[in-house]
Amino acid sequence: MRPLTIAGILLIAFGAFVLIRGASYTSRRDVLKIGDVKVTADEQQSLPPWTGWLGIVVGGTLAIAGLRRRV
Repeated sequence: MRPLTIAGILLIAFGAFVLIRGASYTSRRDVLKIGDVKVTADEQQSLPPWTGWLGIVVGGTLAIAGLRRRV
């Protein structure tokens, strides 16, 4: 398999995962800083559904481009 096809399949899988299960990440930010004392907060944020659709569309395009290049 060509690298473009593999990358496309991985992006399609990632996009489907985001749409079906949802994906989230944790961001850390400083809430308060006084001298050497620093208070941080961890905030869990989820990826919007459009990132899943974008992954599927771009992955499909890459997979098709990898297969067409082979012919």
